[in-house]
Amino acid sequence: MYLEHFGFAEQPFSLTPDTGFFYRHPGQQEALNVLLVALATGEGFIKIVGEVGTGKTLLCRRLLDSLGEDCVTAYLPNPLLSPRQLHQAVADELGIEFRRDATVQELLKCLAARLVELSDAGRQVVLCIDEAQAMSDESLEALRLLSNLETEKRKLLHIVLFAQPELDERLAGTGLRQLRQRITFGYRLEPLNREDVAGYVAHRLRVAGCPQQIFTRRAIDRLFRASRGVPRLVNILCHKSLLAAFGRGEATIDLAPVRAAVADTPDAALGERLSAAPMVWGLALTGALILAGLALVARWALGGMP
Repeated sequence: MYLEHFGFAEQPFSLTPDTGFFYRHPGQQEALNVLLVALATGEGFIKIVGEVGTGKTLLCRRLLDSLGEDCVTAYLPNPLLSPRQLHQAVADELGIEFRRDATVQELLKCLAARLVELSDAGRQVVLCIDEAQAMSDESLEALRLLSNLETEKRKLLHIVLFAQPELDERLAGTGLRQLRQRITFGYRLEPLNREDVAGYVAHRLRVAGCPQQIFTRRAIDRLFRASRGVPRLVNILCHKSLLAAFGRGEATIDLAPVRAAVADTPDAALGERLSAAPMVWGLALTGALILAGLALVARWALGGMP
């Protein structure tokens, strides 16, 4: 499409979580540091929470890439599983052979034996679960029980949950309080601020092979307002803006292509209206105060006030 036009070696704003584009802004880097420190200290349960599109999956993949050869990793991208299916999925990830009709107790026995074997070999097992808010209460409880596998000295299994804030709402209830108490480390990913959005866009352009910033300052301002700093929305809007600029034969992206991208992205258009609402109310209030002041002045001038 527009790769040759702008001189890109690859698409800079793909929605695929590519760790080559990982941007070390303070939020993502702090979250990664929390994960690495927690795993280094042998914690059993760790939780990363963030709104839709804030980069949880990319952070998960970056964590998996960061772990050394002394770690054995298991990754579940779709945890919408029954407790039995959960045990089977973890066993598959760890390369355990088992009968497909094995009971949960038999699966737990196989898992425990494999975890002890890896621990004796000096290897740490890390299970990363993406979209953990989709898990049922029964599967979350099965996961908690799975974390009971340990020696006198250390945990045999370290579990990292990546989830939307809905998981926190569920954990706040009494039904999952035991799991809540097991989570010793956590971090909440926040949207990017305006400076981070500018740095994020420049970083992805640079990685894709374009060293200069081709988005104007006004374009970045509009991107930030429309995306509310959500990286996924930034990617969508930048991709559509590049398409619009390419169609116009333009080498830089100013307001017009971004406006077109926002208009074509319902979530961004809604976000822009919401962000503009406080300003509209502020202007309305200011106008009302001015009118009230003018009315008082008029009454005074006409002798209606002392």
